[in-house]
Amino acid sequence: MRALLPLLRTGWAWRAGSPAAARLPRGKSAGPGPHRAMAFYRTEERGQPYSPDYRLFFKNVAGHYISPFHDIPLKVDSTEENGIPTKRARNDEYENLFNMVVEVPRWTNAKMEIATKEPLNPIKQDTKDGKLRFVANIFPHKGYIWNYGALPQTWEDPHQKDKSTDCCGDNDPVDICEIGSKVLSCGEVIHVKILGILALIDQGETDWKIIAINVNDPEASKFQDIDDVKKYKPGYLEATLNWFRFYKVPEGKPENQFAFNGEFKNKAFALEVIKSTHECWKTLLMKKCDGGAIN
Repeated sequence: MRALLPLLRTGWAWRAGSPAAARLPRGKSAGPGPHRAMAFYRTEERGQPYSPDYRLFFKNVAGHYISPFHDIPLKVDSTEENGIPTKRARNDEYENLFNMVVEVPRWTNAKMEIATKEPLNPIKQDTKDGKLRFVANIFPHKGYIWNYGALPQTWEDPHQKDKSTDCCGDNDPVDICEIGSKVLSCGEVIHVKILGILALIDQGETDWKIIAINVNDPEASKFQDIDDVKKYKPGYLEATLNWFRFYKVPEGKPENQFAFNGEFKNKAFALEVIKSTHECWKTLLMKKCDGGAIN
């Protein structure tokens, strides 16, 4: 019966900004106001949350289904998605603007992720041994300590050894930790600026963790590089390192390891990693490498 009556909930996700902002009078510019990535994407839920059949699909402004992995651009272009023009930021800011797909809101425990092996790559809750996965609370925190998600159009190649870590990739898009003050929602697409990166080694695989901040955050202007996180959010990077080190221990697994002795690398290093993984994604898309079961 449940298969005949699927739960279907849709909504234009105006959470990232006011809907009125997307309907400016002709000739008017949004100026230096907030970036509104979600104005161009819609999410559609199927199935019950916290169940194995739950899926969150993405649509563009025309109502067509899209993949958050492959169809949402990595970079925030001077001409926004779907051909709608926006005011170009200063060149240095423009080069550091990226789209982020939010998978896990801060303070939540359900391990939500883009389903890279399913058609259209919806967001689903990860499972292991037939059971839904939830991360443990790592004292003194509740769930994930940032808004957690992925950079679209990136891929960590499991067959290519990273020259910095001497380990191959984990076969997923690059993970990103958004450190702003707002608790975001699963499926939001936001604009972020990159601040730095951490090289987690997870069971012998490179699993990069980008540190970034929502450009709409009230304090975003303070943050330009990883040292600003140390200055304006003291203890946050140490908590991040501690969280990633221990979050699998309650499952009976050993502590995670890190390249560079757990040192956070700066923005310039992070941008090179993003560039490299974007090239890997292009190779995957052109089927010039073994993508395995990735759809």
